[in-house]
Amino acid sequence: MHSGAGALAVEAQTGVVIDAVDKSYGPVAALRGITLAVAAGEFVAVVGPSGCGKSTLLELVCGLAAPDAGHVEAPPAALMPQRDALLPWASALDNAALALRVAGVPRAEARARAHEHFAAFGLEGFEQARPAALSGGMRQRVAFVRTMLTDAPILLLDEPFAALDALTRQRMQEELLGLQRETGATIVFVTHDIAEAALLGTRVIVMSPFPGQIKANLEVSRFAGREELATTISGVIHDDDDDKKDIAA
Repeated sequence: MHSGAGALAVEAQTGVVIDAVDKSYGPVAALRGITLAVAAGEFVAVVGPSGCGKSTLLELVCGLAAPDAGHVEAPPAALMPQRDALLPWASALDNAALALRVAGVPRAEARARAHEHFAAFGLEGFEQARPAALSGGMRQRVAFVRTMLTDAPILLLDEPFAALDALTRQRMQEELLGLQRETGATIVFVTHDIAEAALLGTRVIVMSPFPGQIKANLEVSRFAGREELATTISGVIHDDDDDKKDIAA
């Protein structure tokens, strides 16, 4: 659990609490005034333009970065970054089993548990392949299996399906939703894809261009359907584009 006030710490035992957080890198303000609570078992999709601090937000939640102001409270979280970060000398199977090995699971058991997912993720037959021999989409799938097997109560996924073709992406989305139903994991999912955010999230956070701020917090249950939600997300994002044009004029 990261540093924060005692009252926030109690609430964060079952979810994530981000309270009035600012984060800068040198003179560049990445995030400003971010306040967000994610309940246990919730699937929150975060969408916004490049450079709005979405990845920084995930790094704060998992403790890879510390806020300049405000507080972040969260149980242990597993981060899947945009880059797959596979070990180049290890096989696809051993990369997928890495989180289990770090947790102390014996090699044979870790490999067996990882291998259970290879067929469903289109990786069967590539167990012994090194990352250099895999396509970008296959590498991303291996990284997803590795993240999924951490058994962390919170999964932080940074554009996990961006490199996948449409059919594979749909299959992976279904696997992710099934995983959440089975485990009750809390998921914070960063994407540039408005349709994907509307499809997967129980709530969608729309962020503004840097410094990143929360422009809209949209509960899926308040919309007649996912298409209406996607239209609303698009409208919020386009409002930002119009604002920038007005400033430039």
